[in-house]
Amino acid sequence: MSVTVPDQRAGRTTTAPPEEVIDFGGLMIRYDERVLRPRPWTSAQSRWAADLWAARGGRALELCTGAGHIGLLAAHLTGRPLVAVDVDPVACAWARHNAAVAGLDRVEVREGDMREAVAAGEQFTVVIADPPWVLHDEVDRFPEDPLLAIDGGTDGLDLARMCTAVMSRHLAPGGTGVLQLGDRDQVEELSAGLDDLAVVETRVHPRGVLVRLDRR
Repeated sequence: MSVTVPDQRAGRTTTAPPEEVIDFGGLMIRYDERVLRPRPWTSAQSRWAADLWAARGGRALELCTGAGHIGLLAAHLTGRPLVAVDVDPVACAWARHNAAVAGLDRVEVREGDMREAVAAGEQFTVVIADPPWVLHDEVDRFPEDPLLAIDGGTDGLDLARMCTAVMSRHLAPGGTGVLQLGDRDQVEELSAGLDDLAVVETRVHPRGVLVRLDRR
């Protein structure tokens, strides 16, 4: 298939390049070169989030969803409702398509700035986030990856800080977040600037780290 999305600036539509597909923890996830290729190791984030989610119930929120794979696998494993957010219309189109193909009708994909796409007063028991975390000066090391999906700013934490701010506003009492970053140094730097969230566990993987955040 090809995913077509509106190009509002040009008044035209954009037709996607040929699709690719990956088996992501048992879900067949489709995407193209305009979004970040799903990394198989990140299914560990899905499974960790699913374990926490199953114990808490309620809805989950996924930030920087991309093609949707991490949140969709967690929703598949729990059977619970998910709200997935991304600023990129192409990513949102793929996330909606992947949710539909997987039969996950309890998934709502919202396009827009994460700070505006979640309404005041909405609360979630789990927040999942895979923000761009590559340092701006190092993005040239990954020429095949879309810049929007990997550029985390000067220290790689611009979007991660935005994600934790959204977590602070929208985590329900007793809720928890599972965030992906690049390494332990980024975890320590991010943790130093947190007010009402605390890093309670870090799991190191060969190509990134996963961080659990709870309210203080």
